[in-house]
Amino acid sequence: MPTIEKLYSMKEVAEHNLADDCWIVVNGKVYDVTSYLDDHPGGADVLIAATGKDATEEFEDAGHSKDARNQMKDYCIGELDPTPLIPEMKVFRKDDPFSSSFTSKTAEFWAIPAATLIGVSIVVAIIYARKK
Repeated sequence: MPTIEKLYSMKEVAEHNLADDCWIVVNGKVYDVTSYLDDHPGGADVLIAATGKDATEEFEDAGHSKDARNQMKDYCIGELDPTPLIPEMKVFRKDDPFSSSFTSKTAEFWAIPAATLIGVSIVVAIIYARKK
């Protein structure tokens, strides 16, 4: 089996989605099956339908033989990059300087509505008390 040195993103794989440029992903490995389309026992249409996508489920459902799995090694061009598509979000911690300034800014924004609510409540209480 050739050494795999290249990592491909799913976006890169998706760009190779034509009969004359056909890549698929199976079990985290990227395969260029363009030259295999005419030789595929299930027909070229099966591979073309899976091109540019992760075809692991379809591959496993078809019940490929051990020979078929060994033959795939000849078409492997790399691995799917395991990096998530969406970068992880930063978690704010109490000891984080940005986090504490963020918290104090949030408190400042709540101070005005809270003071307004308290002031209105006092005015309503005074008006209610005068009517009695």
